[in-house]
Amino acid sequence: MPGRPMHVPDNLPPLRDVIAAHDLAAKKSLGQNFLLDLNLTRKIARAAGATEGGVFYEVGPGPGGLTRALLSEGAERVIAVERDQRCLPALAEIAAAYPGKLDVINADALALDERAILPAGTRIASNLPYNVGTGLLIKWLACETWPPFWSSLTLMFQREVAERIVARPGTEHYGRLSVLAAWRTRAKILFDVNRSAFVPPPSVTSSIVQLTPLAEPVAPANLKKLETVTAAAFGQRRKMLRQSLKPLGGEALLEKAGIDPTARPEDLSVEQFAALARALAS
Repeated sequence: MPGRPMHVPDNLPPLRDVIAAHDLAAKKSLGQNFLLDLNLTRKIARAAGATEGGVFYEVGPGPGGLTRALLSEGAERVIAVERDQRCLPALAEIAAAYPGKLDVINADALALDERAILPAGTRIASNLPYNVGTGLLIKWLACETWPPFWSSLTLMFQREVAERIVARPGTEHYGRLSVLAAWRTRAKILFDVNRSAFVPPPSVTSSIVQLTPLAEPVAPANLKKLETVTAAAFGQRRKMLRQSLKPLGGEALLEKAGIDPTARPEDLSVEQFAALARALAS
């Protein structure tokens, strides 16, 4: 039995034709860069676990390149949130090609209560719009209940943001995002995506990052207090902690947490930031 044509799954037209037919010029104001390389979208879909079936959540599908890949690689259902109404007719064509498997919600993902619409264990896979990517990641990492409603995140970011997510203590990219990600997940960069894979090509290289939730955080801490101490510490990252944490108690707080007051924020482990958060809470 001959295999399906690689670039035209389920007789849907090539993405370039879809974009032309629906006049979908990417909007800078929405952070849009459309991913047209179907081999690449299928690689992302496989990395996200689409071959294992299950439910996927996608933010900002645009004309549906990754959406098509998730479905053609075996996702049982994709719930997609698209803010740009211009993209809805193109996504409706995919829904027609995969009856009962694609639900499209026209909304702003940052404002959406995803727990109300997504089943537990949903995998999140997205070529995130650049202007909301970090905000969405923080939203998903800062779930009140843990483990969260999602079982994995496979997301595209600008390379610089990806490096901040996976950074370790003592490195230049280590910061608030690194601490939050390492506190609750295992995060790794899977592969880079060349600018030429997009229309229009962005000015930077992108990377696919995968985050898997830990059963429980690496050290006990109150999320809000952890965010408070990391914001204060990294807000003045060149200063010693006794200076940057002065508004929160300075040397007394550091002593309580057993941390050298002359240390700088990039020197602290995630466990030490958790200790600071506990000291602040008490």
